[in-house]
Amino acid sequence: MYPFSFTKAATTREALNAGRNGGRYIAGGTTLVDLTRETVEWPETLVDISDLPLREITVTERGGLRIGALVSMAETAANRKVRTTYPVIAESLELSVSAQLRNMATIGGNIMQRTRCTYFRDVTAACNKREPGSGCAAREGFNRMHAVLGTSYACVATHPSDVAVAFAALEASVHLLGPDGERQVPFADFLLRPGSTPDREQAVRPGELITAVEIPALPRPLKSGYLKVRDRQSYEFALTSAAVALHVRGGVIREAKVAAGGVGTVPWKLPAVEQHLIGERPLEALWAAAAAKAAEGARPLRHNRFKPELLNRTVERQLRIVGGTK
Repeated sequence: MYPFSFTKAATTREALNAGRNGGRYIAGGTTLVDLTRETVEWPETLVDISDLPLREITVTERGGLRIGALVSMAETAANRKVRTTYPVIAESLELSVSAQLRNMATIGGNIMQRTRCTYFRDVTAACNKREPGSGCAAREGFNRMHAVLGTSYACVATHPSDVAVAFAALEASVHLLGPDGERQVPFADFLLRPGSTPDREQAVRPGELITAVEIPALPRPLKSGYLKVRDRQSYEFALTSAAVALHVRGGVIREAKVAAGGVGTVPWKLPAVEQHLIGERPLEALWAAAAAKAAEGARPLRHNRFKPELLNRTVERQLRIVGGTK
C-alpha cells in the first residue's frame, strides 16, 4: 500500500491552492481510484472537489449549453435541455458504463479519464503512457481494441470516452480555472494525440481545474444521435462509434458535425465526411459516399484490420438514422 494524504476543498480557492502544491483532484473517483488500486498511478495528495459549486447545466447567452464539471453523467443524460437540444450527448452517456457508474462519474472526470489499454494497466508491460521511453507492448501484442487513426510509434491506445466523441462532433470547449486565471480550450485541442509524448494526454496545466464543458449554439432544427458498435450490449467499450448532428433547411444539409470513437487515439473528428455532406440533399446515395471518407489515413494493426471498414459502415448507418432519406 502506498501512503497518501487526503483533503476536502470547500471552495474553489482551496482546491486551486491544493492543486498548485501537487494535489490530484478527485470527485466521483471512478477512474483514479482504479488506477491507484492497480498501482498505475501513485498520487501523493488527493483533493476532494465534490463540494464545489460546479453542478449546474445552464443555457448560455448565445443559446448553447454549459455543463458544470461536477454534473454526473446520469444527471446530464436526464437533463431535459440536453435531451431536447443535443440528444447525441444524452445517447452517448446512456450507452456508456453501468447505471451505477453513471450516477458517480462526473463530466469533468469522464473527459479526463485515461485509456483502458490493457498494457497501460498492466504495470509489468511496456507502456510509454505509464513509463515514457519503455516502449509500446500493444504494437506487437493483442491490439484488436486499439486505434487505427492518430497513432504514433510510441502509442496506439484509444481514448475510451463516449461523450467525448459527442463533444468533439459538436465542437465543444473546455473551461479551465488555474493559478493564472480562467481560459477556454477548444475540445479539438484539449485531448492530445500521442506523438512522441503519449504520457501527456490533456492540455491541462499544473494546478488547473476543469469548471465546465460548453457546447456552442448550432442552427435549428438540429437532429443528432450516437451509435456505438461493441462486442456486447452493456458495459463495453466501443469497437467503433459515430456522433452525428445535421441541420437541414430547404431540403439541403446546411451544417454537418461528425466524429468517431473507438478508432482514434482521441475522439476523431471527420471533416472530410462533413464537407461531403454540406450543400447536398439528404438522399440515399449520399450517406455511403460521405461515409467512405471516414477511415481516410487509417493505419490498422495486426488484429484490428477490420476497423476501417467497420468505421465506414458505422458512420453510414448513423447518417441514415439521423438524416433519413427522401
